[in-house]
Amino acid sequence: MSGGVGRPGAAKAPHEETKLQAASLAALVRVRHAFFARQGGVSRGLYASLNGGAGSDDAPADVAENRARMAAALGVAPHCLLTAYQIHSPEAVVVERPWARPERPRADAIVTRTPGLAIGVTTADCGPVLLADEEAGVVGAAHAGWRGAATGVLEAAIAAMERCGARRDRIVAALGPMIRQPNYEVGPEFVARFQADDPANARFFRPSPRPDHGLFDLPGYIAARLGAAGIGRIEDLELCTYADEGRFFSYRRSVHRHEGDYGRHISAIALAG
Repeated sequence: MSGGVGRPGAAKAPHEETKLQAASLAALVRVRHAFFARQGGVSRGLYASLNGGAGSDDAPADVAENRARMAAALGVAPHCLLTAYQIHSPEAVVVERPWARPERPRADAIVTRTPGLAIGVTTADCGPVLLADEEAGVVGAAHAGWRGAATGVLEAAIAAMERCGARRDRIVAALGPMIRQPNYEVGPEFVARFQADDPANARFFRPSPRPDHGLFDLPGYIAARLGAAGIGRIEDLELCTYADEGRFFSYRRSVHRHEGDYGRHISAIALAG
Protein backbone atom coordinates (compact mmCIF):
# COMPACT_ATOMS: atom_id res chain seq x y z
CA MET A 1 0.00 0.00 0.00
CA SER A 2 1.13 3.55 -0.59
CA GLY A 3 0.01 7.12 -0.21
CA GLY A 4 -2.64 8.49 2.08
CA VAL A 5 -6.12 9.85 1.92
CA GLY A 6 -5.94 13.31 0.37
CA ARG A 7 -8.03 16.10 -1.01
CA PRO A 8 -9.25 16.20 -4.60
CA GLY A 9 -7.18 17.98 -7.21
CA ALA A 10 -8.27 20.39 -9.90
CA ALA A 11 -9.65 17.87 -12.39
CA LYS A 12 -12.86 18.89 -14.11
CA ALA A 13 -15.77 16.78 -12.89
CA PRO A 14 -18.12 15.19 -15.46
CA HIS A 15 -21.45 16.83 -16.12
CA GLU A 16 -24.27 15.77 -13.81
CA GLU A 17 -26.07 13.85 -16.57
CA THR A 18 -23.24 11.29 -16.60
CA LYS A 19 -23.21 10.97 -12.80
CA LEU A 20 -26.21 8.70 -12.28
CA GLN A 21 -27.46 8.19 -8.74
CA ALA A 22 -29.80 5.96 -6.78
CA ALA A 23 -32.33 7.90 -4.70
CA SER A 24 -31.87 5.52 -1.76
CA LEU A 25 -28.14 6.20 -1.56
CA ALA A 26 -28.43 9.90 -2.40
CA ALA A 27 -30.63 10.28 0.69
CA LEU A 28 -27.74 9.19 2.96
CA VAL A 29 -25.99 12.28 4.32
CA ARG A 30 -22.61 10.64 4.93
CA VAL A 31 -22.45 8.79 1.62
CA ARG A 32 -21.39 9.94 -1.85
CA HIS A 33 -21.83 7.74 -4.88
CA ALA A 34 -22.15 7.66 -8.64
CA PHE A 35 -22.80 5.23 -11.46
CA PHE A 36 -20.81 7.03 -14.16
CA ALA A 37 -22.12 6.85 -17.72
CA ARG A 38 -19.89 7.21 -20.79
CA GLN A 39 -20.05 10.98 -21.38
CA GLY A 40 -17.91 13.72 -19.83
CA GLY A 41 -14.40 12.45 -20.45
CA VAL A 42 -11.51 12.91 -22.88
CA SER A 43 -11.18 9.48 -24.54
CA ARG A 44 -11.82 9.07 -28.25
CA GLY A 45 -12.98 6.46 -30.73
CA LEU A 46 -14.33 3.25 -29.21
CA TYR A 47 -13.65 4.69 -25.76
CA ALA A 48 -15.49 7.99 -26.14
CA SER A 49 -15.51 9.52 -23.73
CA LEU A 50 -15.42 8.73 -19.96
CA ASN A 51 -13.61 5.40 -20.13
CA GLY A 52 -12.38 4.37 -16.69
CA GLY A 53 -10.89 1.02 -17.69
CA ALA A 54 -7.20 0.87 -16.85
CA GLY A 55 -7.18 -2.57 -18.47
CA SER A 56 -8.44 -1.28 -21.81
CA ASP A 57 -6.19 -0.36 -24.76
CA ASP A 58 -7.14 3.29 -24.40
CA ALA A 59 -4.41 5.91 -23.98
CA PRO A 60 -3.29 5.67 -20.31
CA ALA A 61 -3.16 9.47 -19.97
CA ASP A 62 -6.78 9.73 -21.11
CA VAL A 63 -7.91 7.03 -18.68
CA ALA A 64 -6.04 8.77 -15.86
CA GLU A 65 -7.74 12.08 -16.68
CA ASN A 66 -11.15 10.39 -16.84
CA ARG A 67 -10.62 8.74 -13.47
CA ALA A 68 -9.44 12.05 -11.99
CA ARG A 69 -12.67 13.65 -13.17
CA MET A 70 -14.69 10.89 -11.54
CA ALA A 71 -12.71 11.24 -8.32
CA ALA A 72 -13.41 14.98 -8.32
CA ALA A 73 -17.13 14.32 -8.74
CA LEU A 74 -16.98 12.11 -5.64
CA GLY A 75 -14.96 14.64 -3.65
CA VAL A 76 -11.78 12.58 -3.33
CA ALA A 77 -8.22 12.86 -4.63
CA PRO A 78 -7.45 10.87 -7.80
CA HIS A 79 -5.28 8.32 -5.95
CA CYS A 80 -8.18 7.69 -3.58
CA LEU A 81 -10.49 6.28 -6.28
CA LEU A 82 -9.79 2.56 -5.94
CA THR A 83 -10.77 -0.34 -8.21
CA ALA A 84 -9.47 -3.90 -7.91
CA TYR A 85 -8.10 -6.28 -10.54
CA GLN A 86 -11.41 -7.98 -11.26
CA ILE A 87 -11.46 -11.72 -11.95
CA HIS A 88 -15.19 -12.64 -11.89
CA SER A 89 -14.76 -14.19 -8.44
CA PRO A 90 -16.51 -14.20 -5.06
CA GLU A 91 -13.50 -12.47 -3.47
CA ALA A 92 -14.07 -9.37 -1.30
CA VAL A 93 -11.39 -7.19 0.30
CA VAL A 94 -11.46 -4.52 3.00
CA VAL A 95 -9.37 -1.42 2.29
CA GLU A 96 -8.18 1.20 4.77
CA ARG A 97 -5.81 3.30 2.61
CA PRO A 98 -5.04 3.81 -1.07
CA TRP A 99 -2.99 1.30 -3.03
CA ALA A 100 -0.64 1.79 -5.95
CA ARG A 101 -1.92 0.34 -9.24
CA PRO A 102 0.58 -2.58 -9.28
CA GLU A 103 -0.66 -3.54 -5.78
CA ARG A 104 -4.33 -3.85 -6.74
CA PRO A 105 -5.85 -6.96 -5.13
CA ARG A 106 -7.46 -9.61 -7.32
CA ALA A 107 -11.05 -9.34 -6.14
CA ASP A 108 -14.56 -8.37 -7.22
CA ALA A 109 -15.85 -6.55 -4.16
CA ILE A 110 -14.31 -3.81 -2.05
CA VAL A 111 -15.43 -2.62 1.38
CA THR A 112 -14.23 0.32 3.49
CA ARG A 113 -15.04 2.30 6.61
CA THR A 114 -12.37 4.93 5.86
CA PRO A 115 -13.77 8.37 4.98
CA GLY A 116 -12.28 9.95 1.90
CA LEU A 117 -11.76 6.70 -0.03
CA ALA A 118 -13.95 6.05 -3.07
CA ILE A 119 -14.20 2.33 -3.76
CA GLY A 120 -15.54 1.20 -7.10
CA VAL A 121 -15.96 -1.44 -9.75
CA THR A 122 -15.53 -1.34 -13.52
CA THR A 123 -18.24 -2.79 -15.75
CA ALA A 124 -19.43 -2.91 -19.34
CA ASP A 125 -22.57 -5.11 -19.04
CA CYS A 126 -21.96 -6.82 -15.69
CA GLY A 127 -23.87 -5.57 -12.68
CA PRO A 128 -22.40 -2.81 -10.49
CA VAL A 129 -23.83 -2.97 -6.96
CA LEU A 130 -23.17 -0.23 -4.39
CA LEU A 131 -23.95 -0.84 -0.72
CA ALA A 132 -24.01 1.32 2.40
CA ASP A 133 -24.76 1.12 6.10
CA GLU A 134 -24.69 4.80 6.99
CA GLU A 135 -25.16 4.25 10.72
CA ALA A 136 -22.10 1.98 10.91
CA GLY A 137 -20.13 4.11 8.45
CA VAL A 138 -19.40 1.21 6.10
CA VAL A 139 -19.72 1.11 2.31
CA GLY A 140 -19.12 -1.53 -0.35
CA ALA A 141 -18.96 -2.01 -4.10
CA ALA A 142 -19.43 -5.31 -5.92
CA HIS A 143 -18.83 -6.39 -9.52
CA ALA A 144 -21.65 -8.86 -10.13
CA GLY A 145 -21.47 -10.56 -13.47
CA TRP A 146 -23.32 -13.83 -13.74
CA ARG A 147 -20.31 -15.85 -12.56
CA GLY A 148 -19.51 -13.67 -9.57
CA ALA A 149 -23.15 -13.42 -8.55
CA ALA A 150 -23.64 -17.19 -8.85
CA THR A 151 -20.54 -17.98 -6.81
CA GLY A 152 -21.25 -15.55 -3.97
CA VAL A 153 -19.61 -12.16 -4.52
CA LEU A 154 -22.62 -10.31 -3.13
CA GLU A 155 -22.73 -12.43 0.00
CA ALA A 156 -18.96 -12.00 0.41
CA ALA A 157 -19.31 -8.21 0.19
CA ILE A 158 -22.07 -8.23 2.81
CA ALA A 159 -20.02 -10.46 5.13
CA ALA A 160 -17.01 -8.14 4.77
CA MET A 161 -19.22 -5.17 5.62
CA GLU A 162 -20.46 -7.01 8.72
CA ARG A 163 -16.87 -7.60 9.84
CA CYS A 164 -16.45 -3.81 9.69
CA GLY A 165 -19.49 -3.24 11.91
CA ALA A 166 -22.37 -3.10 9.43
CA ARG A 167 -25.67 -4.89 9.91
CA ARG A 168 -27.33 -6.44 6.89
CA ASP A 169 -30.79 -5.30 7.97
CA ARG A 170 -29.51 -1.69 7.70
CA ILE A 171 -27.64 -2.04 4.40
CA VAL A 172 -28.99 -0.16 1.39
CA ALA A 173 -28.12 -1.71 -1.99
CA ALA A 174 -28.38 -0.09 -5.43
CA LEU A 175 -28.06 -1.79 -8.82
CA GLY A 176 -26.63 0.35 -11.60
CA PRO A 177 -26.67 0.13 -15.39
CA MET A 178 -26.13 -3.39 -16.73
CA ILE A 179 -27.30 -5.61 -19.56
CA ARG A 180 -31.01 -6.37 -19.31
CA GLN A 181 -33.02 -9.46 -20.14
CA PRO A 182 -34.22 -8.49 -23.67
CA ASN A 183 -30.56 -8.24 -24.77
CA TYR A 184 -28.96 -11.03 -22.74
CA GLU A 185 -29.31 -14.21 -24.74
CA VAL A 186 -27.54 -17.26 -23.30
CA GLY A 187 -27.03 -20.81 -24.50
CA PRO A 188 -28.58 -24.05 -23.22
CA GLU A 189 -25.55 -24.92 -21.07
CA PHE A 190 -25.95 -21.60 -19.23
CA VAL A 191 -29.63 -22.26 -18.53
CA ALA A 192 -28.87 -25.82 -17.42
CA ARG A 193 -26.16 -24.67 -15.02
CA PHE A 194 -28.45 -22.22 -13.24
CA GLN A 195 -31.34 -24.65 -13.01
CA ALA A 196 -29.02 -27.34 -11.67
CA ASP A 197 -27.91 -24.93 -8.92
CA ASP A 198 -31.53 -24.23 -8.00
CA PRO A 199 -34.66 -25.21 -9.96
CA ALA A 200 -36.23 -21.91 -8.82
CA ASN A 201 -33.72 -20.11 -11.04
CA ALA A 202 -35.97 -20.92 -13.98
CA ARG A 203 -37.83 -17.73 -13.14
CA PHE A 204 -34.86 -15.67 -14.34
CA PHE A 205 -35.15 -16.93 -17.92
CA ARG A 206 -37.52 -16.15 -20.77
CA PRO A 207 -37.65 -18.00 -24.08
CA SER A 208 -35.35 -16.75 -26.81
CA PRO A 209 -36.14 -16.76 -30.54
CA ARG A 210 -33.37 -19.34 -30.95
CA PRO A 211 -34.22 -22.92 -29.89
CA ASP A 212 -32.83 -24.05 -26.53
CA HIS A 213 -31.55 -20.56 -25.75
CA GLY A 214 -32.86 -18.21 -23.08
CA LEU A 215 -32.93 -14.55 -22.10
CA PHE A 216 -31.34 -14.08 -18.69
CA ASP A 217 -32.54 -11.55 -16.11
CA LEU A 218 -29.23 -10.59 -14.49
CA PRO A 219 -30.57 -7.71 -12.35
CA GLY A 220 -33.47 -9.88 -11.18
CA TYR A 221 -31.03 -12.60 -10.17
CA ILE A 222 -28.80 -10.10 -8.34
CA ALA A 223 -31.76 -8.60 -6.48
CA ALA A 224 -32.94 -12.08 -5.48
CA ARG A 225 -29.51 -12.97 -4.09
CA LEU A 226 -29.43 -9.72 -2.12
CA GLY A 227 -32.92 -10.32 -0.78
CA ALA A 228 -32.07 -13.87 0.26
CA ALA A 229 -29.01 -12.50 2.07
CA GLY A 230 -31.25 -10.29 4.21
CA ILE A 231 -30.94 -6.96 2.39
CA GLY A 232 -34.36 -5.31 2.59
CA ARG A 233 -33.70 -2.02 0.76
CA ILE A 234 -32.78 -2.71 -2.85
CA GLU A 235 -33.03 -0.13 -5.63
CA ASP A 236 -32.55 -0.84 -9.33
CA LEU A 237 -31.87 2.03 -11.74
CA GLU A 238 -33.39 -0.15 -14.52
CA LEU A 239 -30.94 1.03 -17.19
CA CYS A 240 -29.58 -1.22 -19.95
CA THR A 241 -25.97 -0.87 -21.09
CA TYR A 242 -26.53 -2.79 -24.34
CA ALA A 243 -29.66 -0.93 -25.44
CA ASP A 244 -28.52 2.64 -24.74
CA GLU A 245 -25.37 3.20 -26.80
CA GLY A 246 -25.49 6.95 -26.30
CA ARG A 247 -25.00 6.63 -22.55
CA PHE A 248 -23.27 3.31 -21.95
CA PHE A 249 -20.43 1.07 -23.01
CA SER A 250 -21.29 -2.60 -23.67
CA TYR A 251 -18.97 -5.57 -23.99
CA ARG A 252 -21.62 -7.66 -25.75
CA ARG A 253 -22.46 -4.89 -28.20
CA SER A 254 -18.75 -4.59 -29.05
CA VAL A 255 -18.57 -8.34 -29.70
CA HIS A 256 -21.62 -8.26 -31.96
CA ARG A 257 -19.99 -5.44 -33.94
CA HIS A 258 -16.59 -7.17 -34.09
CA GLU A 259 -14.92 -4.19 -32.44
CA GLY A 260 -11.45 -4.63 -31.03
CA ASP A 261 -12.11 -3.32 -27.54
CA TYR A 262 -14.64 -1.40 -25.44
CA GLY A 263 -14.80 1.23 -22.72
CA ARG A 264 -15.51 0.52 -19.06
CA HIS A 265 -17.75 2.35 -16.62
CA ILE A 266 -16.85 3.06 -13.03
CA SER A 267 -19.45 2.89 -10.28
CA ALA A 268 -18.13 4.06 -6.92
CA ILE A 269 -19.14 4.97 -3.38
CA ALA A 270 -17.42 6.88 -0.57
CA LEU A 271 -17.93 8.08 2.96
CA ALA A 272 -17.67 11.85 3.28
CA GLY A 273 -14.36 12.85 4.83
